[in-house]
Amino acid sequence: MGDISARRQRILQSPPPELVAEAAANPGGSVAEIDPDYIGDPNGFIPGEAVQGVWIVGPDGKLTGEFMENPDYGPPKDDFAKLTESDHWLAWIGDDPVQALRDSITNCLTGQDPKAVLDWVKILDTPRYLTGARRDPGHDDQIIVTRAGLTLSFALSVTASKREVLTGTFSWVAVRLDEPADRKDQIWLDLWTDLDWAETELRNRIYLVGRPAPEPES
Repeated sequence: MGDISARRQRILQSPPPELVAEAAANPGGSVAEIDPDYIGDPNGFIPGEAVQGVWIVGPDGKLTGEFMENPDYGPPKDDFAKLTESDHWLAWIGDDPVQALRDSITNCLTGQDPKAVLDWVKILDTPRYLTGARRDPGHDDQIIVTRAGLTLSFALSVTASKREVLTGTFSWVAVRLDEPADRKDQIWLDLWTDLDWAETELRNRIYLVGRPAPEPES
């Protein structure tokens, strides 16, 4: 802690130009100090745990000398709250939807590079869902779910030859849920895409999974 305090004191005595510029651009606000070991592109997604704290900026756009520590600073962790807080039916994914999703994302990454290690993944927004069903012929007031899909936006850190922080969308579709022996699942991991785009794609994908492949043109 002493070394950290001494370093920050040196920063205050001779603040780097980029810190001065950020302070000038945020009068009356604050400027975050970010641990570069926990991020990829400095202009990309920054997990909250990577923020060591913030320098307080006075109304004149200059550093006040006050530094507020981030109590959550440290190695970033998984965050699936946007999924688990949803009341949507997820039993089709399995008994542990969080682990199933994490394993599926890991499989996508290792499919590209067998040495890839998923450090952490965070769900950024409430997932979007689609469900298809038919009426139960024996019970007019009940339905039988035949297909289901979800798509979610994420940020994740993956380490192979180097650490990268990626963002995008992950989608999962399962069909023939009423015929477990013939069930078919398909997943997609689309980098640098947004949730609205993925939701539109999901509306098509949920009806494409399980269809026979088109005959090649002669």
